[in-house]
Amino acid sequence: MSTVAYITARGLFGRRRALLLLPLPLLLVGLAALCVAYDVNPRNWGPTVLVGLGLAVVLPVIALIVGTGVLGSEVDDGTIVHILTKPLPRRDIILAKLGVAVGVSAVTAAVPLFIAGWLADSPKLGLALAAGAAVGAVAYSAFFLLLSLLTRRPVLLGLVYILVWEGLLGRFVSGTRVLSIEQYVIAIADRIAPTDLLVGQVGLPVTIVMAAIVTVGCTLFAVDRLRSFSMAGETS
Repeated sequence: MSTVAYITARGLFGRRRALLLLPLPLLLVGLAALCVAYDVNPRNWGPTVLVGLGLAVVLPVIALIVGTGVLGSEVDDGTIVHILTKPLPRRDIILAKLGVAVGVSAVTAAVPLFIAGWLADSPKLGLALAAGAAVGAVAYSAFFLLLSLLTRRPVLLGLVYILVWEGLLGRFVSGTRVLSIEQYVIAIADRIAPTDLLVGQVGLPVTIVMAAIVTVGCTLFAVDRLRSFSMAGETS
């Protein structure tokens, strides 16, 4: 399992895709620092930068890039066959891939969110955003990893989820918020560090239950899906 995780991490950072992880976090921190430098009231830029950019774009897009990359590229180019020939339980393969995706996504998103939250309000808000981002990274990674096994266009479908379901419906149709990972992240951060800059729309108990359901459900489905791959790398 550790070998699979090492190979996955090496392959992920060895591709140009890894370079896509840098611009958005740098943009987030840069905008926050610029607003502070010009002494702009955090109430005027905090919700837009922290939520509109940080939680609605940076976190899910990074998780999408990483989550679909840890296994999706191997499915596309057929190298997944080499993994499937190893005497490893499919569960261990998925958990190793998911562990790498969660670790990379959480660190890449949590660090700039911590800095931006600190600049906007306090270290406590920064820690709250980082904690929420870590939980969000787990749920997003499980979901996007599953997408990479269900379709050959996981990035496109992932963007539809981020932009349409969370970005559009999640803001205007209250019933969809319970199925929005972004809302789980906001709820956790708002509970840890209550502030006017964050407005949670989902209760904490619902957040915990739904985040667990999404993570466990997608992981189990991904394991079952991987079992259906034949040695030729195609689903039966």
